Amino acid sequence: MIFNTPASIKNGPAYVSFKALLLTSFLTLLASNAVHAEDEGASTGSSGPKSAGNRPDNTFSLGDSLQEGPTGGIWQQSTLLGDIGGVRSTLGTAGISLNVTETSEVLGNITGGVKQSADYDGLTTATAQLDTQRAFGLRGGTFNVSALQVHGSNLSADNLDTLQTASGIEADRGFRLWELWYDQAFFYNKMDVKVGQQSIDQEFINSQGASLFVNTMFGWPMIPSADMLSGGPAYPLSSLGARIRIQPEGPFALLVGVYDDNPAGPCDQGDPQLCDNHGTNFRVNDDPLFIAELQFSYPSMNDMEYNGKGAPLPGTYKLGFWYDAGQFADQHVDTTGVSLATSATGNPLMHHGNYSIYTVVDQMLWRESPQSEESLGFFFRGMIAPSDRNLISMSLNAGLTYREPFEHRDDDVIGIGVGYADVSSSASSLDNDSGLPARTGETFIEATYQYAVAPWWQLQPDFQYVFNPGGGLLNPNDPTNTRKLGDEAVVGLRTNITF
Repeated sequence: MIFNTPASIKNGPAYVSFKALLLTSFLTLLASNAVHAEDEGASTGSSGPKSAGNRPDNTFSLGDSLQEGPTGGIWQQSTLLGDIGGVRSTLGTAGISLNVTETSEVLGNITGGVKQSADYDGLTTATAQLDTQRAFGLRGGTFNVSALQVHGSNLSADNLDTLQTASGIEADRGFRLWELWYDQAFFYNKMDVKVGQQSIDQEFINSQGASLFVNTMFGWPMIPSADMLSGGPAYPLSSLGARIRIQPEGPFALLVGVYDDNPAGPCDQGDPQLCDNHGTNFRVNDDPLFIAELQFSYPSMNDMEYNGKGAPLPGTYKLGFWYDAGQFADQHVDTTGVSLATSATGNPLMHHGNYSIYTVVDQMLWRESPQSEESLGFFFRGMIAPSDRNLISMSLNAGLTYREPFEHRDDDVIGIGVGYADVSSSASSLDNDSGLPARTGETFIEATYQYAVAPWWQLQPDFQYVFNPGGGLLNPNDPTNTRKLGDEAVVGLRTNITF
């Protein structure tokens, strides 16, 4: 991620009142490799595997994940370890569910960048949830705690110097608490309130279609990654806050949240993850970050009766905004209006508040039949932010996904996507004043194929190509200090296992 942290961060009112302590343990599970001889024409089931996605998904069904049996053998069950000798089903009777996933990948750039080489990186995610109704009779409550163990190296930092980083699981190595929250439903699930430490990329600004892809920007987009403090309360960080969801009968839903705006707090180390290296800062004294999202969804085919004349293809449309009440440094001028490149003081003009407006579209374009998994989907996500106080003033991504691209491969998905990040005019002007090439925009394309070996195991070859890396950064290895980074071709393989 690219983080834009102002020189000074002022304390604001404590809009968030929740604070909690954590005592949790993390279990790393290992599995032996096995040889799978798949019968030709066999079906893996209509429910499909849980997608590895661009970032870890911290939501899952309590019942489905707890009470799995060994039906159909190891290659048909939804988790590698199944019921773990009755452990999952026993915990399930007490309302406790466990989910452990391992995402590993090798990515390398074969052209361009700072240098050409490959890196391995990996992420283990462990999540436990408690259903309060099963546990002690309180209807509609869910308690969630999750932790991350990040391992390996980051290709983007080591080789690429891109704005839009190559992998959504890239982060500093180590073990950290991720989320710790309680959610309570009201009015027969027409409203629910979530309070605690939350990673807002799990609910806000996300796209179902984009979750297939590897590049970070298909998960947490470029504008919040670059313009929010510490990269925002999103993987691998999170913030204390509260979220209300209102979802009456019908196609509309409204999500509103308020969070501490700086999950890492003031940081002199440059990398916010180092300033909150275990995810336990639990900050409440920073300024508030407000976010709201209005959603409109067509009903899925599972919720409507096919009338023989065709029904609307399912789609979801979102319109949202976020506002941070903190102080943000101007990207070009100082407090006297002079360019920071020639400023005598070097003190940037400070702006009160920051904001962005965004829209998200997920729309099925075609389906072979109402009962078929074979379908073509489209997604789009666009965001804008003010230029004077932000490094990135516009970001876009869009793409197409095709499910069941081959016969009897109804859990496989192939996709192609594109992402664009526009460096703000203020930041470009400062480049010019400093005698550097003015940064403009960075574009990448990604093609990927998620192959379902089993419901619990996916393999995903991936290709990305980046045009104008860093928006036009100079290559630090160029002795003449005149050549920009070359366009980058990145290839790799990701694997995701649900234990």
